[in-house]
Amino acid sequence: MNNIQTLAQLKASGYKSRSIKDELRENLREKIKSGKPVFEGVHGFENTVIPELERAILSRHNINLLGLRGQAKTRLARKMIELLDEYMPIVEGSEINDDPLNPISRYAKDLILEKGDATPIKWIHRSERFSEKLATPDVTVADLIGDVDPIKAANLKLSYADDRVIHFGMIPRANRCIFVINELPDLQARIQVALFNILQEGDIQIRGFKLRMPLDIQFVFTANPEDYTNRGSIVTPLKDRIGSQILTHYPESVAVARTITHQEAKLDIAQSESIHVPGIAKDLLEQISFEARESEYIDNKSGVSARLSITAYENLLSTAERRALQSGAEKTTVRLSDFMGIIPAITGKVELVYEGEQEGAAVVAQHLIGDAIHTFFPVYFPKIEKLERDAEASPFAPILEWFFTENGFELLDDATDEEYRKQLDDVKPLEDLIQKYQPEIPSEDKYFLKEFVLWGLVEYDKLSKDRVEVGYQFKDLYGSYISKLK
Repeated sequence: MNNIQTLAQLKASGYKSRSIKDELRENLREKIKSGKPVFEGVHGFENTVIPELERAILSRHNINLLGLRGQAKTRLARKMIELLDEYMPIVEGSEINDDPLNPISRYAKDLILEKGDATPIKWIHRSERFSEKLATPDVTVADLIGDVDPIKAANLKLSYADDRVIHFGMIPRANRCIFVINELPDLQARIQVALFNILQEGDIQIRGFKLRMPLDIQFVFTANPEDYTNRGSIVTPLKDRIGSQILTHYPESVAVARTITHQEAKLDIAQSESIHVPGIAKDLLEQISFEARESEYIDNKSGVSARLSITAYENLLSTAERRALQSGAEKTTVRLSDFMGIIPAITGKVELVYEGEQEGAAVVAQHLIGDAIHTFFPVYFPKIEKLERDAEASPFAPILEWFFTENGFELLDDATDEEYRKQLDDVKPLEDLIQKYQPEIPSEDKYFLKEFVLWGLVEYDKLSKDRVEVGYQFKDLYGSYISKLK
């Protein structure tokens, strides 16, 4: 490649031109045959979205990725770069990446006519063959397609009738590249109309100049289905010109969601090495997003982004890290009470319905944490029925009896790890319960599980929990009720 610097050398090398859609298709075929992962780092779509996307590429289609926010639509589009050839030759100086063997711009044609086989060639890396535009109401046809440039006309002393006065927009400059328009429905209808010919025939018109330029572009559009009713829509003739519409979705299991969170969370070495996160804490955090997508307080049509779990995980570790720094500890373990530190990550990621607005975003976030605990509790311990005939036969009876005889129990926010463990060890029935139902739990996760039992009993209305100035106070349910009456 370094040795090929002129058109003559390119011809001698045996290089053959092909369209970007053929390039993507042929490289995808090779990857599939080799058994290599095509969209590495994208999880949960292996049997749904990715096969459909591969079929669309094999069909040489322009693509519309339709899904709620935080469903990796843009990531999928960017991963398509890896299916391009590593380097591509262009006519040096071309604004629209002219193919040296098949030039389409006046500049490239004139240069080749002038210099012939000595025409200089430039190689561009596939990372430079990706253009992206967020559709906003202020986007114009000139931005996307192009316009007449009066400064160029003045500098070159050209008439406005000369096509050399044209300044190309983003789409012509993305010739032989992948071009992504995010949030397509937000693009005004009159701007969408300007895309018709480009998608179908490759013709463009700029201020009266009808240019027969067969642009070679792989279009990828992204859209949120709610945009069709909330802000705008994709005009029908444009939808008709998009080959494949692919529906994305959120992770379908906690395990997949957990993989995504760990891949995307931005942690430094200090956090990774000094903070232990129990497995149950990781699963519990992911369950919060699943609860949010089903919550009556949240507008599930707007979606609950995967970014909720990612930022919440970062907040969770930062909460534990801050506590360790204050106590002077070099290492610590995440506690369930640390989950209160993720509330700011939740409140900014959900759209509340009227009932949620009445409750307040912070209260809704606490409900979601509680709902996640409620859902996960039967995974680790016997299910608690609303009505139990024989309370004494319940495996939780010794714990409830302990709280009935003791005068409250507090878990302090700033307690050192030693103090925290001692506080939980004082509730001796907790140890017996865990030994019976979770005997193989790692020792470093045991205290999180002990605290999880207390929060779970609160969610099942067996204990009461109150926020005090410096922590949480757990009490016998009826004792707490009587004290409130007093």
